[in-house]
Parts: sequence; structure tokens; C-alpha cells
Amino acid sequence: MSPLTAPPSMSGLSAVVTGGSRGLGLLMARQLAAQNCTVTIVARDGEELKRAEELLHQRPGAHIRTAVCDVRDREAVREMFDATAQYCGGIDVVIANAGIIQVAPVKSIGADEFDAAMDTIFHGALHTSLEALPHLRRSRAGGRLALIGSVGGLLGVPHLLPYSCAKSAVGALAEGLYAEAAPDGVTVTAVHPGLMRTGSHLHAEFGGPQRQEFAWFSALAGTPLVSMDAGRAAKAIVRGVQRRRTRIVLTPAARAAGFAHGVAPALTTRLTALSARALPAADGDGGALREGASVEPPSHPVARKLRAWGSALNDRAARAYNQRAA
Repeated sequence: MSPLTAPPSMSGLSAVVTGGSRGLGLLMARQLAAQNCTVTIVARDGEELKRAEELLHQRPGAHIRTAVCDVRDREAVREMFDATAQYCGGIDVVIANAGIIQVAPVKSIGADEFDAAMDTIFHGALHTSLEALPHLRRSRAGGRLALIGSVGGLLGVPHLLPYSCAKSAVGALAEGLYAEAAPDGVTVTAVHPGLMRTGSHLHAEFGGPQRQEFAWFSALAGTPLVSMDAGRAAKAIVRGVQRRRTRIVLTPAARAAGFAHGVAPALTTRLTALSARALPAADGDGGALREGASVEPPSHPVARKLRAWGSALNDRAARAYNQRAA
């Protein structure tokens, strides 16, 4: 039986998740472990990986490994995959998830922020893909590769432009690799999630009027009708990879935005420009970006209450998904 038509079981397979120490990556690793995979979680922060390993081992029988690796360094990625393949007897499933989020008006940032986003998000996905593919081609189960893009890669999102540009490149990479890897028995899945309650606002970087940027981003990402429960998202992604789907777009809002941009890109761009007027105005010439965990809450009482209300679920997710130290 061809690997591409085999039943979609992943029991006993070796899986690698980059950006696997917290948030969505941690939850996808948990789902893979529940499928009885041996899961290697990869991240730059060794202490964060230790905490993630402890969380994942709370599930009886979970087979978890950790690897400290910076996906911006292709040689380090190659060494990580070689060591993982040697230890696990091969690699069958790879999910490229590592990334950063920068939230700021374009007036408050420069080319360096775009370079940083491309280095981590796009080059991280590229290095992961190029170094994983030789191992995935050797998988007797038929290799599976998934690249985590975003609805921000389907259309340009104001105040998230470096992120949108890098995620757009990831989406193009996934589609091209799907076409070229298929003859080798490897499937590639492009994943485009919308907003999810992962607690990522604490590690996102904010520029310009940082308090206001943090307030709208954390509140919107935590609003139930707009954002998606991260556990459900992780389950849907792993199920899609298991079934070798070509493309996954999560949340109704993300599907609607992607469809609208595909059908009427000019109109969608004009509507996006209108929505941008509701976002905070640029504050001076900008400065160093600050991580969300260090940004003070808005000073205005009403804004403070709205932020607290909107991001309550996101703050809870941050505690549950290893977004903050114990």
C-alpha cells in the first residue's frame, strides 16, 4: 500500500515540533503524544523546555524528548535532526512552528524588525523544511511536514506587518514544497490559524504606544467570538496533518478574511485601511520593542477594564501553556 493512501495512524511515529516549549507548539506536541508518537520538542530556551517536558509528562505513557536549537541557525537545525533521527530511528512528522510576533505601527519600526521576523519565522521554517525533508523521504510511513502560517499571511494586517510578510512567505513555501515533495511520498500541510488563546501576548513584542498596542492585541486575542481555544486548534492541526490535508485555515473569521481577500483583494485592502484607523496612532519615531510581560497596563481606567475583560481567557492560557515561568 502506498504511504499516501495508508490509514491515517501515527502511532509509534517520531515527531518533531519546533517552537514546542509553549503555546500552540506545546499543545500540538501534547496531541502528538496522545497519538502515541515519540515527540521531540525544540526551542531556544532550555529552562522553558524543561518546564514543557514536565507538563507533557503529566500524561501517562508520553514519550517526550527535548532539543535546544535556534532554528535561525541552519547548521544547528541539521545537527538537531541528525541526532533526533539517530535516537528515534528516523523522523516521520515535522511541524515548523517557531516564530515571533511584533505589534507596532510601521512608523514606529524599521527594516530591522522585518529582518528579525523573516529570520525567525520564514528562515526558521525554511531551515526546518530543508533539513527535515531528507529524513522524511526515508520515512517508511510516508513523511508529513506542516508549516504554521497565519491568517496574517493571507492578507496584510496593520500593526503586524513584519509578521504578515514573514507568514506570507511561509505560506508560499508550504504550497511549493507540497508540489515538489509529493513524488517522494512526503505530504506538506500549510496551516493558517486565526487568533488563538495561547497566551502569546506575554511574549509578543510591542512598539510605538506600547500600552495601547498591548491592550488591543491581548484583548482581541482573548475574545471568545474572535479567537479560538488553543487546545481545539492544536487538535484540528494534528488531525489535519494526520490526514495529510494540503491546507488548514482555522477560525471562521480567518476563513472569511482569506476568502474575501481572494475574491475581492482591492476591496478587502480598503476595508483593512479603514479598520487600521481604530488602532493606536504612532507615538514619535519609535524605539526598542518591549515584550508584553514587561508592558504596563493602560493608564486610563476604562481601557484598563476593557483589556482585563477581553484578555482574561488569554491570561489563563498563558498560565496553562508555559507562557510564564512558574
